[in-house]
Formats: sequence, structure tokens, C-alpha cells
Amino acid sequence: MKIALINENSQATKNSLICETLRKVVEPMGHKVFNYGMYSAEDVHQLTYVQAGLLTAILINSKAADFVVTGCGTGSGAMLAANSFPNVLCGLIVDPSDAYMFGQINDGNAIAMPYAKGFGWGAELNLQYIFEKLFEGERGLGYPRERAVPEQRNKRILDDVKKVTHVDMLTILHNIDQEFLKQTISGERFQEYFFANCQDEAIATYLKAILA
Repeated sequence: MKIALINENSQATKNSLICETLRKVVEPMGHKVFNYGMYSAEDVHQLTYVQAGLLTAILINSKAADFVVTGCGTGSGAMLAANSFPNVLCGLIVDPSDAYMFGQINDGNAIAMPYAKGFGWGAELNLQYIFEKLFEGERGLGYPRERAVPEQRNKRILDDVKKVTHVDMLTILHNIDQEFLKQTISGERFQEYFFANCQDEAIATYLKAILA
């Protein structure tokens, strides 16, 4: 699985801690982490939580990433921004039980975490336990197990609803503020990571034109 990490500007100083913890947990499982930043509060290219949501959607819809880990001060803004786009199912994750149940019940493809609220002593342990519960084993099995069938049915219904309530990602890229889009994809390593992993030629071609 290709897992992308995205930090917005208010919590950029925690990027290295989050990335190190994420890699420590998931790389032994065979997953690969791509750190899209922000890497520090002084980065030239700043990302707001809204841009973190847009970047999440670009990565998921182009299949440049299979899963995105993002967040903001409370996690709520990044979650709302990510869920405003097609094919993104982003959960607000505060503790390991949230992570486990989100993976088993909702089987989403992104999480948003609060990196300011409650992020104190032992925060790195909470991160570690969240990532363990989220990525170990098979997801979407249901919790409790006797609820598996209706939960899996509801997940399929939600996927179908989002297909009706959202336009496709390429249309969004054409219609969204183009300077906002360019700022979103101008990060230090975006081109290195994205174009090597993108599986949607139309999205890749359009973003190359934006960056040109």
C-alpha cells in the first residue's frame, strides 16, 4: 500500500515525528510512506487544511496513493475538507479504538488527526498505537463481527451516494481556482512522488500543465 502523509501549516513542526512513527509501524508490514510535507513551518510552499483536503483528493483519485494520513489542529477541518471531494472517505481519528473501528466499519482511505488538541506527553505512543490498529490485518471486516454484513452493505451504499453527489476529480481540477490548485501541488517533493505513482494519465497531464 502507498501511504501519503500530508501536514498543513499550523502543525508542520510535527511532520518529522509523525512520519518517523508512521514509517516505523507500516514499513515492516510492506507498506511504503510518501511524505508530501509540509516539512517545517518555514517551508516556502504553505498548505492550509483546505489544501490538505484537495491534495488528499488528488492523490486518492489518481491512485498515486492508496491511503492518506493528514490532520490539523483539531483534525476536524482537514476531515471536512477531504470529505468534500469525490472518492475520499476520511475519518476523524483521536485514539487507537477510533482507528480500529474506522478501518473495520467504514473502511475509508484517509484519516485526519488532531495534532494540537491533546497532543502532549506520550503523543508519539498514541500515534504508534493508532497506526498499528489502522494498518495491521485486513480492513473492512466489521465490528462487532456479527454486524459485518450490514456494515459492508452500508459502506457500498455510501460509495454509491458519493458517486451521485460529487462530480469527477478532473472536472474539479478544471473548475477550482487555478492559483489555489497550483499552490497546493507546488510542494518540494510533489512532482518527484506524484508523477512516479500517478495512474491517471488525464490528471497527470493536467497537473503538469498547471505546474509548467
